[in-house]
Amino acid sequence: MPIAPSGTPARADTQPRPAHLVHTRQLSKVYESGTAPVHALRDVNLDVEQGELLVLMGSSGSGKSTLLYVLSGLEQATDGEIHFDGQRIDRMDETALSMLRREGIGFVFQAINLIPHLTLFENVVLPGYLVNVNRDEVDHRATELMGRLGIGALLHRLPAQVSGGEQQRAAIARSMINAPRALLADEPTGALNSASGSAVLEGFREINARGQTIVMATHDVKSACIGDRIVFMRDGQIRGEYRLKDSAVAVEDREAAILSWLSAQGW
Repeated sequence: MPIAPSGTPARADTQPRPAHLVHTRQLSKVYESGTAPVHALRDVNLDVEQGELLVLMGSSGSGKSTLLYVLSGLEQATDGEIHFDGQRIDRMDETALSMLRREGIGFVFQAINLIPHLTLFENVVLPGYLVNVNRDEVDHRATELMGRLGIGALLHRLPAQVSGGEQQRAAIARSMINAPRALLADEPTGALNSASGSAVLEGFREINARGQTIVMATHDVKSACIGDRIVFMRDGQIRGEYRLKDSAVAVEDREAAILSWLSAQGW
């Protein structure tokens, strides 16, 4: 069996990849809250293509963050199907889901959650050591990722010694250390200033350009401009999608086009 970049087993050549990396059907999530149930997701049908940078947009309470948590197995769906890389993950037990999150899915949160007494490098390699016994290989990958994300000179700094944007880029590197099939990001620039947020978005562009599939939830139109496709959510449902076809279009024009489309959706 071939070996993936992280040192974990890869799918054999005789097993073709599915048409979509992520495939959901009639996905629903209901929270019990007092006497009235809260429908966070309602019959969501979503396909995510290999190598795509998909943006989920919607106001607070629209369901975009819940969708990310359900796709990763951090939350359990109430009903419906989730297929990830050809596997039916909504039927997995917690042990199998933990392995999937460790090796197949990277997650970047708005709250950065780096371990404060470890250096950026130590934070990045830690989940890699849990999967790959070859620490030299993990160290090499961490150094490469951090360099690619523009924080190669900060390996031995503590989180408190760098900016919020640099911390978030370290968190992205940490989520990428085991070469996940998909990277999920929940409002990754929400707690950052404009300059730091732009640096984080540039990091996403860089890794997506190398083939990494990314699904990012945001309410920020400027952040959405980096996507290949935007899915608009409201009241737990997908209300429309917009494809950003020409990456050569100026950012200002892309932003104006997205705003116009969102207004038509009732943004």
